[in-house]
Amino acid sequence: GPAVYALAVLTVVIVWAELALDPQAVWEEIERRGQTHAPMPPRTDTPSLLQLRPGSVGCEGCGLVSVPADGDGHCPRCGSALHERKPGSISRTWALVIAAAVLYVPANVYPVLTVIQLGAGQPSTIMGGVEELLASQMYPLALLVFFASILVPMFKLIALVAMLLATQIGRPEAGASVLLRERTRLYYIVAWVGRWSMVDIFMESLLGALVQFGNAVTIQPGIGALAFCAVVFITIFAAESFDPRLMWDAAGRNAHQPLQSGQPAAALAKPAR
Repeated sequence: GPAVYALAVLTVVIVWAELALDPQAVWEEIERRGQTHAPMPPRTDTPSLLQLRPGSVGCEGCGLVSVPADGDGHCPRCGSALHERKPGSISRTWALVIAAAVLYVPANVYPVLTVIQLGAGQPSTIMGGVEELLASQMYPLALLVFFASILVPMFKLIALVAMLLATQIGRPEAGASVLLRERTRLYYIVAWVGRWSMVDIFMESLLGALVQFGNAVTIQPGIGALAFCAVVFITIFAAESFDPRLMWDAAGRNAHQPLQSGQPAAALAKPAR
C-alpha cells in the first residue's frame, strides 16, 4: 500500500537530514549561549599543527581540541572524558572481533526463521531466505538481504582485522600517508555501515509480529536470528572500541625504519620537489 512507499521516502529523508546537519554548528551555538559543561578557554586564532600546546587532546564527543586541566580530564564543552588514545583499544577490539567471528558461523548455519503453514513448516537460514526470494523473482529484496545480512558483517570483520594487523605488525611502505588516509576512511565506513546490517532482523520482527493466524500460518524466529543480532551489535562495539589514530601512531614509529630497498619509508613517502 501507499504506507510502504511513504516509509521508504521517510527513510531516505531521515538519512538526508542526518547528512545535512553540521554538528559543529550545533556546538558553536551551545558555546554562544554559554551552556557548555565548563567555562570555555579564551578563543585564539586557529594554531597550526606545529603550534599545538603539549598535552592537547581531541574530544571524541564534540571534536574540541583542548588541554585537560589539572585533576579534570573532561572536555570543557561537552563534558566527555578525555583520552589521548582509547584505553585498551587493541585488546578490546581483538576480543570483540573474535567473538563476532565465532558467532558468525551459527548465524549463517542455524535457521533464522521458521514459517509454519497448516501445521507444516521448514526452518530457513539467511542464505535459504535469499534463495527463496530469488525463486520468487524478488531480485531487489534478495540482493538487499544478501548484501546487508551476509556481505556487510563479513566486510566489517575483514576490515577490522586488516586495520588491527596494520596497526600491530605494519611495515614501513612507500606512500604510507596515502594508505593511512584510505584506511582511516575505511574505518569510518565500517563504523557507519553497521546499523544497516539489521535489515533482515527488522523484516523478521515485523513478520513475526504481524503474521500470527492461529494454526493457519505462524512465523517464529530461530536461534540463528539471535546469533546474527549478536554479531551485528558486537561488530558495532568493535568499531567503536578501535581508535584509528593508533594506525597513524604506528606509522610514525615505523617512519624511519628501512624498506627492502634500503631507503627509509619517510624518504619514499615525501613528494619530489
